[in-house]
Amino acid sequence: MKNKILFPIWLKLTLITVLVLVAVAASIAFTSSDLFEHQALNREQTFNQTEAQARAMEVESLFLNIVDKVTVVGGLLLKERFEGANIQKSLDLTFRRDRDIVAVEVVSSQGQVLKRIVNEAFLKQYGFSKDYIAQLRERLKAAKRFSQAAVFAGEIEIRNSSFKDGVPLITIGIPLHRNENDQVDYIAIADIRMDRVQRGFSTSGERTMYLVDRDGRLLAHPNENWVFEARSMKNIDVVKEAFKSSARVGQKPLYKDPTTGQEFTGAYAKIPSFHLAVISQANKDVILEGARRVRYDAFRTTGRAVSVVFFVIFLFSISLTAPIEKLVDAAKEIAKGNFEVRSQVRSHDEVGTLASAFDQMVDGLKERDKMKNVLNKFHGSSIAEDILKGDLELGGSRKKVTVFFSDIRDFTKFSEGHTAEEVVDMLNEYFQIMVGIINKHHGVVDKFIGDAIMAVWGAPEPSEEDEYNAVKACLEMRQALEELNQKRLQRGQVEIKIGIGLHTGEAISGTIGSSERMEYTVIGDAVNQAARIEASTKAFGADLLLSDEIAEKVKDRFILELAGKAEVKGKSKPLTLYKVRGYVSETGEKIWVRTKYSDYEAAAADKVKVAS
Repeated sequence: MKNKILFPIWLKLTLITVLVLVAVAASIAFTSSDLFEHQALNREQTFNQTEAQARAMEVESLFLNIVDKVTVVGGLLLKERFEGANIQKSLDLTFRRDRDIVAVEVVSSQGQVLKRIVNEAFLKQYGFSKDYIAQLRERLKAAKRFSQAAVFAGEIEIRNSSFKDGVPLITIGIPLHRNENDQVDYIAIADIRMDRVQRGFSTSGERTMYLVDRDGRLLAHPNENWVFEARSMKNIDVVKEAFKSSARVGQKPLYKDPTTGQEFTGAYAKIPSFHLAVISQANKDVILEGARRVRYDAFRTTGRAVSVVFFVIFLFSISLTAPIEKLVDAAKEIAKGNFEVRSQVRSHDEVGTLASAFDQMVDGLKERDKMKNVLNKFHGSSIAEDILKGDLELGGSRKKVTVFFSDIRDFTKFSEGHTAEEVVDMLNEYFQIMVGIINKHHGVVDKFIGDAIMAVWGAPEPSEEDEYNAVKACLEMRQALEELNQKRLQRGQVEIKIGIGLHTGEAISGTIGSSERMEYTVIGDAVNQAARIEASTKAFGADLLLSDEIAEKVKDRFILELAGKAEVKGKSKPLTLYKVRGYVSETGEKIWVRTKYSDYEAAAADKVKVAS
């Protein structure tokens, strides 16, 4: 009889426990390190995008400032050329005191250089005379790096104009003057010192940031030699993505450098007005170095601990993962919009502290959601987002906007004949409908002025469809007013008639007030003209009038009818106004939109006179 080999129970339990512990520990080590790597990559992508956006804003501000200065100097040169003005004192205060601008010249649409001024002292530092600028123009033309045609087409052109044997410069072309046909007939071409832009990209650490033009050529990079040779980065995937995508900001999670074969994660932030892009990228190996070190340390620590504390680790893992799983489940509920969820974790350790902070975060998100809903009602979603992000500051900028004014006819008479409660109920019902239509068509309600509504398309964010959206909204208001009046008549209430004025033009859009109390609005002549047009509806007996400027933009998509000309206060020339009878469908069919309230008997209007 053969002797059987016996394995003690304690040995079996020990081996099974050790095997389970090793398997669990190894699994946790692999899973946690993989998760850590994933989080590290995601975090780096977020940092890349944030850094790229911040640097893009700095670059945009820098070039806007330079463009303004070049515009001033170019204007002075034009003034001297055509008016014979003495501009030397003005040049002393602008060009000659400026450390950034090296040369400025004015070029006509026939290609003739009318006037050029050069900072000869700067060029002498590199051993060149003022003739270098003329030679540079020829080299740029031969290399096809700079397009004057694009500038005459109305675009701002920014290019790296450095050559290995030349001066480190960046060349900027801007439209300077337009003729009576609104065509650019003179442009200004300026050369600025490259170190002015390079300064913001000179440091290189864990993250590399650089600036490229529309062709992918470097304008700034930590490696100055690459910039001086105008190296092209167009074969880098993140650069391709930046100019291929319509998004202003984006990411490229992982890609290989075609020259080195190294993997990077990157992000871009475009500057559309200048056709530039800021790229921020980080080496994958550098990002994951910490994660891989964590994996190695995890295995080493696990090996040491197996013989001593395997059972404790097992129990501790359960006590640790259970509350974390609760937090994960709660986080998923929050992602669905449920802000009533709580972590339900009561442990007296760091996990308990985390759970408490989690619950406080949920309370904050709940309050933020309430605040956002309230702000949306007062300011509109786009402005509310800026308020919540803290982006609003005092100041404004000039933008092309479409301004809307509407007013209820005979509102004063209505108010005198009804109680305050009836007036408020009527206004609230009316505003509820009209504001909903404005929001639906991407407009922003600027303010309520008694019974009047002022709305804007094109601020804070412009769109190519602003004029179309505004007119389409007005036609929908015409139809909605008819439906509202039918309900009012059924309730035994009087009908409402309104007048609407639309105008497109430049205005100052921004935040006015004080640091304690501010308001986002638009101001300027375009706003005043829209108000005058709305006042003219009474004189023409129409519910909707368009200015000549907006009519020209939408004439192919709407059915317009010349209403006439009106002399209004504040304008030396009569305004040409148009009525809107309907729209043209996508199939080309004319759809008439007329109601019993879209035309009525004309009457005299304050500050408005119908021109003969």
